[in-house]
Amino acid sequence: MTKSPKSTPVRPADGGPAHWLFKSEPNKYSWDDLLRDGRTRWDGIRNHQAAIYLRSMRIGDLGLFYHSNIGLQAVGIVEVVGEAYPDPTDPASRFVAVDVAPKAPLAKPVTLAQMKTTPELADLPLFRQFRLSLVPISPAEWEIILALAN
Repeated sequence: MTKSPKSTPVRPADGGPAHWLFKSEPNKYSWDDLLRDGRTRWDGIRNHQAAIYLRSMRIGDLGLFYHSNIGLQAVGIVEVVGEAYPDPTDPASRFVAVDVAPKAPLAKPVTLAQMKTTPELADLPLFRQFRLSLVPISPAEWEIILALAN
């Protein structure tokens, strides 16, 4: 495992997938919407740090689908199925989008409160970069959150 600067994801040394937390307001686009659609374009991100994250995503990367504002919980797992391309919602063509598809629902949602009270998740980027709609998470954090879901 290589330690990366905070601006880039931690990619396993074995070349496995990077892990992400995708935040979406469920009243705008929910896990159920993604299940219905089967795939979606993750677009509309106008934060430069989050855009760096989008550009670094690779097909096969995995993410937690997190309901923000309402619910405040991780509810499913998504897979990156399309790498960064120009975001068609950006008239200036400065930002990018990726495509994601649902992989599996979590056995039970993992709430923000659960994550905050789990000592091993104290450095979770969700807590440090809470305004970003997308943050990387380490493989260890990924495994801990999946364990909380079971």
